[in-house]
Amino acid sequence: MALRSLDNALPTTPERPKKFAKVATPLQKQYDLGINDENKAPLPETADPVIDYILSEDLKAIPDPETKIQSLMEGLDSKDWTKVCEALNNARRFALYHSSLLLPVLDKLMLVLVKAMKNPRSALCKTSIMASFDIFHSFGDTLLESSTSDAFENLLLQLLLKASQDKRFVCEEADKALKAMVESMRPLPLLHKLQAYVSHSNHRIRAKAAVSISHCVSKMGLEGMKEFGLVPLVQIAADLLKDRLPEGREAARSTVISVYKAYTEDDEQKNSELSPAELWQIFCQSNLVPIQAQSMVKIIPS
Repeated sequence: MALRSLDNALPTTPERPKKFAKVATPLQKQYDLGINDENKAPLPETADPVIDYILSEDLKAIPDPETKIQSLMEGLDSKDWTKVCEALNNARRFALYHSSLLLPVLDKLMLVLVKAMKNPRSALCKTSIMASFDIFHSFGDTLLESSTSDAFENLLLQLLLKASQDKRFVCEEADKALKAMVESMRPLPLLHKLQAYVSHSNHRIRAKAAVSISHCVSKMGLEGMKEFGLVPLVQIAADLLKDRLPEGREAARSTVISVYKAYTEDDEQKNSELSPAELWQIFCQSNLVPIQAQSMVKIIPS
């Protein structure tokens, strides 16, 4: 009896809990149950649709455009970004083949372009930039008229911003659109619009504006430069020569060379006994501070 009592007094080893096999829940079932809902990736059927980027030369005319202009505006006003992309591509078709129908709503269209460029969706942003390319080629100087001037200035700023981005495929399209803008418009009024951005606080915007200014000036003769103002023009170039980005400085050098050629090849200057380099040096020293004049003279080979 004593032995039996001692056995009963000894502590017993606790029984280990039983292990249960893990059951994998299918991915679809996890979504159904709402597991990890805030971090779940979208299912294939909810993924964003693929947007086609159509080249200008591949765009076709719109059948019966008179009856479809209203549906175009409805598409541009849509809250569905894919429908806005589709409408922007149709706007490109109107611009290229039926521009007279698009003219009355041009101001509103530019507002839509600006809004789309601000959208964080790269596909919508790029499509709007491509649309601006075709609109520049189709309407040119019309965009500078008083009725659309404010909308154009907003569009210009957005293109300079997008050309300054790190997203290469957006940046390249914006560069193309800015180049189309310069090609399609008279340089003098456009130069006045661009002038506001050479002192912008964003150094990338200054550089992109400098490139467009350089392209504008290369299209101008001496009379156009004089109408803008030779002295303000060389002062703009002198300021950009010391800018932060190489792209802006190189554009400024191209501007200086264009002004130099126009100034020294003028008939009045050709009849001078002084060499072109001497004439240029005198002009720069007369209108710029010494350090700026020195920089401008160095650009021109002696």
